[in-house]
Amino acid sequence: MIRNGGRNKKGGCVDRTTTKKEVIGNNQIKTRTVFIRKADFADINQMTGLLEELFSIEEDFIFNEAAQRQGLSLMLDNNQNCCIMVAASGTKLMGMCSAQLLVSTAEGRMSALIEDMVVAKSYQGKGTGKKLLKSIEKWAVNNGAQRIQLLADRNNIKALNFYKKQKWSLTQLICLRKKQERS
Repeated sequence: MIRNGGRNKKGGCVDRTTTKKEVIGNNQIKTRTVFIRKADFADINQMTGLLEELFSIEEDFIFNEAAQRQGLSLMLDNNQNCCIMVAASGTKLMGMCSAQLLVSTAEGRMSALIEDMVVAKSYQGKGTGKKLLKSIEKWAVNNGAQRIQLLADRNNIKALNFYKKQKWSLTQLICLRKKQERS
């Protein structure tokens, strides 16, 4: 593999990984280039599809295309405090990860909350998730985050094992939520 780093036109970090040889049936060889880059509005359709795949395995969320599109748009509009990184090969998105900055009174500084870490099932196990997570961590640190936290479904053992391999640790905190009804 060859890794190249650089900056994209929007000032975001771009990480390119090229897999030189990938055998696909009858001795055919395929070259695949994966870019990790900041998402833009043109990515919303595919990111919505990735969220549908993610929410299909999470017990706390139900996929709602209009709501997910709205959320993605709000994050892309607020690019000073929010970031969505995507893994792309050509025009195809293989994964995404988002983060938002918030003030931590415990740290007395900024912290980041990572959400929506998803790699399409057919691309899992190839290092894409690791690269996405590293890129969003780098964005958070570069934007002043002293601490980075994320939420994961407690029943998604595969994801929990992935985070453990990436040196994330469990805390004594639990997540609670309260849905507000509109009047």
